[in-house]
Amino acid sequence: MKTGKELKPGTVLRIDNDPWLVQKAEFTKSGRNSAIMKTKLKNLLTGYKTETVYGADDKMDDVILDRKEATLSFISGDTYTFMDTTDYTMYELNAEDIEAVLPYIEEGMTDVCEAVFFEERLVSVELPTTISRKVVYTENSARGDTSGKVMKPAKLSNGTEIQVADFIEIDEMIDIDTRDGSFKGRSKK
Repeated sequence: MKTGKELKPGTVLRIDNDPWLVQKAEFTKSGRNSAIMKTKLKNLLTGYKTETVYGADDKMDDVILDRKEATLSFISGDTYTFMDTTDYTMYELNAEDIEAVLPYIEEGMTDVCEAVFFEERLVSVELPTTISRKVVYTENSARGDTSGKVMKPAKLSNGTEIQVADFIEIDEMIDIDTRDGSFKGRSKK
């Protein structure tokens, strides 16, 4: 059993005996109201999509899934092909199936991902919690601003924009936390 606040992209729930993949999960806690989890779900059998709100303490049945290590092989339009690292089997996913991790996927990446299977069918891919990416564009740092943690926008090679520290320059490798998309620091690789 999982509670609403434990939901994250890639989790599969059993709702009315159908498996539903959590594609997006956003935790919200406001002043007087109780905490909620806004989710975007996809039925793995029919492909039907819906958005649902759960209370943080709501209990749901989760489904145990098979997981295998895989790497990105190639991208063809909106189709992403992953290869099993042990037996070299190829698996395809559409962009909408991996919407949560799409900002961090780029051609030629070497990160080892976890391919998630439901009844021997690939349903999603999970990236490592920390990945390294190259900054292809960012503005120069503001001179004299030493007030603390100053952030600025930076663009990655796949077009994704994230906030990075003011000292990061073009062509530097940075570490990103894939759970929330935050900048962690300069890459040590």
